[in-house]
Amino acid sequence: MVTTLRPVAPGAGTDLHPLILDPLLESWLREDWAWGDLTTRTVVPADCTCRATLLLKQEGVVAGLPVVARLLTLVDPQLTFTPLVTEGDALEAGTELARIEGPAGSLMMAERLALNLMQRMSAIATLTRLHVEAVTGTHAEILDTRKTTPGLRLLEKYAVRVGGGRNHRYALADAIMIKDNHLAIAGSIAEAVQRARAGAAATTRIEVEVEDLLMLEEAIAAGADLVMLDNMGLEVMREAVRIAAGRVLLEASGGITLARVRAVAETGVDFISVGALTHSAGSLDISLDVEETTLG
Repeated sequence: MVTTLRPVAPGAGTDLHPLILDPLLESWLREDWAWGDLTTRTVVPADCTCRATLLLKQEGVVAGLPVVARLLTLVDPQLTFTPLVTEGDALEAGTELARIEGPAGSLMMAERLALNLMQRMSAIATLTRLHVEAVTGTHAEILDTRKTTPGLRLLEKYAVRVGGGRNHRYALADAIMIKDNHLAIAGSIAEAVQRARAGAAATTRIEVEVEDLLMLEEAIAAGADLVMLDNMGLEVMREAVRIAAGRVLLEASGGITLARVRAVAETGVDFISVGALTHSAGSLDISLDVEETTLG
């Protein structure tokens, strides 16, 4: 009998489909388990079942519920996961996020990985939400970058979307981004864009990173679709918007902080990419607390 695999949660998207997510979770479980859980094997009776609560101990945006649900299923199908909130909810400290029931030994073996993933994803979603809310009322959109934790990009970029942001490139093959070192090799913006246009599919978007207004004008003349304004001051960005006049999309990048992001958005740029969303989010405080156990 063939079972059709479905995404782990309605609306989760194809990137959290079990065909993609399960191999990652399985590899992380193997990393943690190694030759087994010595503590659980020696301390927790094999016939012990329990009920536990996933508790948010710090205000923030919850992300990772469907991932934890899938993880528990892989560890032991007898573990049941009942979410009490909705993915993407902004919640106060002390909120119960979910209840888990089933074999205690299986839960103990899954606990650390479940918390690591959910704490990380929720922190990213929280930081993203703060940036998105900071630019409300402007037309600028908050983007992430490829500054992700190796192995965790799938979940970190998913968490950005849960927080209300949008993803930049997922990987190098998603779009053409011509940066300073590419320009040093190609010799000029015009030459780099010409090579990119000739070698890529007709639907591929080409972005060029520029450091000043002269480079911006060169990128526009070369036919770039999008221009990244790298580490520019507010006045220069405003002038860049005036020069572009809608002929290309503009992305502000470099030195973007939560304190500064509103002012950047008000220059009129279309996108603001923030590496800190994934490389500096930290972890949100979430605990898993066993409340009741039963033997036999």
